[in-house]
Amino acid sequence: MSQFTLTWVITKQEEGKLIREFLKENGISKTALTDIKFHGGAIYVDDQPVTVRHRLGEGETLRVVFPPELPSEGMAPEAIPLDIVYEDEHVIVVNKPPFMATIPSREHPGGTLANALLYHYKKQQLKSTIHVVTRLDRDTSGLVLIAKHRHIHHLLSTLQKQGRVARRYEAICHGRISKDEGTIDAPIARKSDSIIAREVREDGQRAVTHFRVLQRFRDYTHLSLQLETGRTHQIRVHLAHLGHPLVGDELYGGSRETIGRQALHSKELSFFHPLKKQQYTFSCPLPDDMQRLIERLRS
Repeated sequence: MSQFTLTWVITKQEEGKLIREFLKENGISKTALTDIKFHGGAIYVDDQPVTVRHRLGEGETLRVVFPPELPSEGMAPEAIPLDIVYEDEHVIVVNKPPFMATIPSREHPGGTLANALLYHYKKQQLKSTIHVVTRLDRDTSGLVLIAKHRHIHHLLSTLQKQGRVARRYEAICHGRISKDEGTIDAPIARKSDSIIAREVREDGQRAVTHFRVLQRFRDYTHLSLQLETGRTHQIRVHLAHLGHPLVGDELYGGSRETIGRQALHSKELSFFHPLKKQQYTFSCPLPDDMQRLIERLRS
């Protein structure tokens, strides 16, 4: 089975650098180097094993082989179809259906996106586990970004903190929002009497959501939303805080009379690829249940 590998051809500008320095400049931490040294990884220059003290020469090929990764115990591959929007040797973007958990939990130990991905990796003979960059709630549909290796996850998490991983959602909420667009800047904390629910609270973490009205109906609003931060249940909590909970979101005051889950879809995902050094943007259509709801509200 293949292990994750990164390869560079050394330029004149990079000549003379120690491998340790070169790898640090390319985002590989001391922790990762220790992992490589002691847990089944290796470093080669022109296919000869070397240490991080090797001084690089122009034209040399540096190859870093990372240790194999093992999935968590109890997380088994499952042959579940995946709607893959994009995939390369480093990342995968999947359009997740509603009612599928991203990772296993006590309530949903199987049938998750992670189980499906492990099966996909097994077919590719990829020795890795699941590294979710942009996780979605079980009932939220749409685009999810997954790193295929711990190092890529580290690079993307750093980019995420810099605002270089962006997500745009579409949602249907109760009531008519009068403003055409706006920003909700309200801190979010876990409710003291719940292990699941969150609330807007002064001592919470800063949370910022930008919204724009796409359509208004008699008692509902169809919105586009952009996350500036990524707190748990952020859109759900913020809209409930405005007095416009998501349709179908019973946890935060929505009604399930018209749809069987929160009407929230991760429609667009944009990120800077840390190894290909270019920007990628993907979008996917609204799922059938939200499309049908909009058509009913129009009629």
